[in-house]
Amino acid sequence: MFRTALRNVLAHKARLLMTVLAVMLGVAFVSGTLVFTNTISDAFQKSSAKGFDQVDVAVTADSRAAEGDQVGKAHDLTRAELDKSERVPGAASAIGVVQGFTAIADKDGKLIGDGFQSQGGNYWGTKDPRYPLVSGHAPKGRGEILIDSETAERAGYEVGDTVRMSVDGPVLTPRITGIFTTDDGNVAAGGSLTLFDTATAQKLFGKAGTYDQIDVKAKAGVTQAALKAELDKALPGDRVETTTGKQLADDQARMISESMSGMQTALLVFAGIALFVGTFIIANTFTMLVAQRTKELALMRAVGASRRQVTRSVLIEAFVVGAVAAVAGLVAGIGIGAGLRSLMGTFDATVPDGPLIIKPATILTALAVGILVTMLAAWLPGRRAAKIPPVAAMNSVHAKATTKSLVLRNTLGALFSAAGVAVVLVATTMDGSDGQMPMGLGAVLLIIGVFILTPLLSRPLIAAAAPVLRAFGVSGKLARQNSVRNPRRTAATASALMIGLTLITGMTVMAGSLQQAIEKMASSSIKADYVVSMANGNPLSPDVEKKLARTDGVTATSPMRNAVSRIDGRTEYLTGVNGAAIGELAGPKVDAGSFKVGGTQVVVDSETAKSYGWKAGSAFTVSYEDGKKQQLTVAGTYESNDFLRGILLDQATLAPHESDPYNMKVMVKTAGGTSGATQDKLEKALGTNPAIKVQDKKDISNEIAQMFTLMLNMVYGLLAMAVIVAVLGVVNTLAMSVFERSQEIGMLRAIGLDRKGIKRMVRLESLVISLFGAVLGIGLGVFFGWAAGELLATRLATYELVLPWARMGVFLLLAATVGVLAALWPARRAARLNMLEAIKAE
Repeated sequence: MFRTALRNVLAHKARLLMTVLAVMLGVAFVSGTLVFTNTISDAFQKSSAKGFDQVDVAVTADSRAAEGDQVGKAHDLTRAELDKSERVPGAASAIGVVQGFTAIADKDGKLIGDGFQSQGGNYWGTKDPRYPLVSGHAPKGRGEILIDSETAERAGYEVGDTVRMSVDGPVLTPRITGIFTTDDGNVAAGGSLTLFDTATAQKLFGKAGTYDQIDVKAKAGVTQAALKAELDKALPGDRVETTTGKQLADDQARMISESMSGMQTALLVFAGIALFVGTFIIANTFTMLVAQRTKELALMRAVGASRRQVTRSVLIEAFVVGAVAAVAGLVAGIGIGAGLRSLMGTFDATVPDGPLIIKPATILTALAVGILVTMLAAWLPGRRAAKIPPVAAMNSVHAKATTKSLVLRNTLGALFSAAGVAVVLVATTMDGSDGQMPMGLGAVLLIIGVFILTPLLSRPLIAAAAPVLRAFGVSGKLARQNSVRNPRRTAATASALMIGLTLITGMTVMAGSLQQAIEKMASSSIKADYVVSMANGNPLSPDVEKKLARTDGVTATSPMRNAVSRIDGRTEYLTGVNGAAIGELAGPKVDAGSFKVGGTQVVVDSETAKSYGWKAGSAFTVSYEDGKKQQLTVAGTYESNDFLRGILLDQATLAPHESDPYNMKVMVKTAGGTSGATQDKLEKALGTNPAIKVQDKKDISNEIAQMFTLMLNMVYGLLAMAVIVAVLGVVNTLAMSVFERSQEIGMLRAIGLDRKGIKRMVRLESLVISLFGAVLGIGLGVFFGWAAGELLATRLATYELVLPWARMGVFLLLAATVGVLAALWPARRAARLNMLEAIKAE
């Protein structure tokens, strides 16, 4: 039986080629994902570990002590603690570390990198071992800085150039005195690092005479653990914490590994989808191969082969095919992993240098996935072939499904579909987070149900295309009949395309609806023309609002000032606003009362009001940051959103109780509305500061939607793999169907159907099958997009379903294109058959 299985594989090399390609693509996706994520993770971990080479023990403020201090008054390390650290036995040197946000502009005045990754620090002395200089010298005074080599290369800066920069304050224009290299992870991820001399850094970051961290280097022969023990003895345990460099590197490695695991999981999910689609192709291929060899298998049964041996023969074929595909997929996956790493640069993501990592687990996973998926997909056709009685098999090449099996299949499909729809509908009534798992379960049940029912659905849906196909004469009629001749085969072929389009359509529906919801939220809740904020989300200086208010053309401004308070024993953040102007600048939907802020009157979002049992007219007592209490009255409640939420009160009421006021945002209304000239005027009023963003409503909604757009584009790219596999399935099915119908095609040629007619017949059959899968996929995608949107609507009040008709039309057009392209080779092969040889074929 083993020799027979190998002979069959060698005899059907061409027919199995598409199956090998389908499995290979899925395995390549899996192994490429593992190689890519392992390589990136290893590069970042080694880079991170290298960054701790100069740190044997790090001394930081005790986080528990900081929690007990007042808000914003955490303990900083002093010069005395630095000196003690340097004098402990076993310490070779100690460096005081100062860190903070620093925005540096390129030559066009735009912020370099993401605001959250734009960092600043201090250069220790004249030669800091943490930051080797490539050129220039150490900075001295406020007018000199160092920048990292990556930033210098991206912005085209050299030693001696003057740059515009800001550290949560006015714009500075220092000169670059040196360029250094660093293993800092933020820089590797596309951020920037700017260094000042220590005294300047302390002053700019508001840490005069103190440090964020002390890095201690051990003498030769002294272990990190021994140095840590000495530091623990010398420094007050209730004020500082000590951590070894190894522990810091291990913690960083764990964080990198955890962050990469999310990306790895997401990519593997899409690889799994591609493999799942591939199983339809494998099952289809082996079903057709077994059907074509039914008489051969019956003869084997007649001469003594058992059912188990027949099934085993098919599984051995599958094993050989899977092994070949897995090895080819692994090799392709290694290439994909290397290619993805090189493509990171096109997304402005810098990755540290490092070797390509191919772990033994990656090799074993690739081989196991390829072989197991192929054998599992081939098991059912093999088992079905073994169950056919030898006499029945010899009398009929095609064993028809019994009425009992059809009833059972359709009943199961109906039950799965009904259960899936019911679970999804129940999930739409739940809260966003609670409904995610049930909705996922319902989606899986519904897809399985539709797949089981696809043979039943194929007849009426394909019959609907009959009027169009009649226009193609005999070729169109034959194409429709061929499409429904074997409903199971048509269903398996169409289902592969259906799954890909279901996911693509669902994501498109959600993304379009979210985009509109965000734009609607921005336009309805914000009346201000512009919102000003820090690039990294840090607080703005109170001077920003004063400068904006004095700018020509500005008619109203209001800060959004955060302040901590206590209400009924709970910590609650208050938002201070300009009570006289807030009505002009914000206009959320008011649920009850009025949107009036002033004196002791406040407005509260409905969720907060509900949690305290408040309504319009309710009074409550608030305890401010300074410990003083005051009674406030709820003037009205409003619908919260991502721009406005919480308790809003007049900043004049809040100001006397704040020791260090800060604004998170400033809303601005101008006489001329939004325009490029007005935005430039506001930016110039703030000194063209790279650390500050001036955004209109469109900018804000685009910034929020950018994440969804990027995600959608990634999904399109990743699901393209599943669609490619589905195309291979259509090609494979048509090619084998042509071979199976050789005699029939020969007869059609003999009675007058020319080669063009044969080609047209095969193409139309492919087109019908592809469009059938597309209609099912788009229909399911719209349903899932609507259902997922119902979950989002519980957290996003402006969410409404938006059907992307244009894109769905494009998807149908793409499916039609897939059908036409997939039929090119099979149609050409069918047309070139010799009619006399085809008629004699069995």
